[in-house]
Amino acid sequence: MAQSQFHLGWFLGNSYGVHGWLDQWGGRTAQNWSDPSLQIDLARAIDRACFDFVLLEDSSFVPDNYGSSMDFYLKRASRAPKNDPLPLVPLMLQATKHVGIVPTISTSFYPPFLLARLMATLDLMSEGRVGCNFVTSTAERAAQNFGLTEHIEHHARYEMADEFVEVVKQLWDSWDADAVVGDEAGQMFADPSKVRPINFEGKYFSSRGPLNTARPAQGHPVLVQAGGSPQGRAFASKHMDVVMAAVSTVEEMKKFREDIRARAIANGRDPDSCKVVYQFLPIVAETDSQAQEILAARRAAKDPADILAGMGSIFDIDFSVYDLDEPLSELTTNGQQGTFQRFMAMGNTLREIADSFHFALDEVAGSPDTVAAQMQEMMEEAGGDGFLIAGDLNRRYIAEITDGLVPALQKRGLVRTGFSGTQFRENLMEF
Repeated sequence: MAQSQFHLGWFLGNSYGVHGWLDQWGGRTAQNWSDPSLQIDLARAIDRACFDFVLLEDSSFVPDNYGSSMDFYLKRASRAPKNDPLPLVPLMLQATKHVGIVPTISTSFYPPFLLARLMATLDLMSEGRVGCNFVTSTAERAAQNFGLTEHIEHHARYEMADEFVEVVKQLWDSWDADAVVGDEAGQMFADPSKVRPINFEGKYFSSRGPLNTARPAQGHPVLVQAGGSPQGRAFASKHMDVVMAAVSTVEEMKKFREDIRARAIANGRDPDSCKVVYQFLPIVAETDSQAQEILAARRAAKDPADILAGMGSIFDIDFSVYDLDEPLSELTTNGQQGTFQRFMAMGNTLREIADSFHFALDEVAGSPDTVAAQMQEMMEEAGGDGFLIAGDLNRRYIAEITDGLVPALQKRGLVRTGFSGTQFRENLMEF
């Protein structure tokens, strides 16, 4: 069947990543790791390449799961250090014209009024180019950083998230779109009849309102979430404009999208208003053979410790205490449930799991046209609304995607060549 256009986003991991600071193409060193110029260059490049948005990942703890110590993570710059992504937002907005900027916040730790006001301010200043990625935060160490002795239970975190989003939506709606009248003759800046308290009283949050700034330019900034558990999917299908899927096969792509769309319909929503995008780590080179060599080298360099430490930090499990080659006993987690289920289904031993587990679609490698053809085939078979590029942050990879892959996609008519709207939500909902 003919494939309609799909959207492109970029998942910007908010730390070096394992070994990333040693990458000769990374453009950063231990001395300049916090310089934002690379992130700003990325924003400019993907704006020129007509990406819809960039998502700024975040977490708020230094892991100490692997080996019951922070040592592994700090030595490899894995998940730490990372700066708060929100100060990057105005810098990236200032450097671009069209692309949406989506920072991450935690519904478990942020006060809803603070978040609603902050996002309204950014949306007004950018004339409608921001979104918000909601996470419930999985790590007990993060909870302890915010004064809790132990983390909130997984199901309760999603109950909180649902209520959190209800509060911020009501706060954004506490000013009518036409509340600012600027009536000089009547000496009335804002019409008092168009601004009201919300008087929200919930199980977890309360807020009187109204906001002390105006309604966001988009009405509501674009809402984004990634959740693979049943609770995460229920939350996403009820509230979100964009749902990120971390899957590794076409069959998983198809099942995830069908589930989200069915849930959206059950919530009385048009399923096309809930965009499903797949995390994607393509290898793009001048020729297919070069790309396959890079893929083979990446497979050969795969270190089980890196995978187990990274996964352990989102499951709150120390995998270093288990023999790599012994069958695993049954494990449970209060962390990411959907990812945990996929992870544990990959084998009987940790070595099998580490060898088999893929956090995203990361086995596609070839020339720009070869990768574009495979993306088209995946979308035609599985359906979906776009891909979220999640590869390494370096200028070489950025160029391979924006100046290599994107033109090949554009030639096939698969992605946009320009923007018809001025706001993020307009462009996202265009197709």
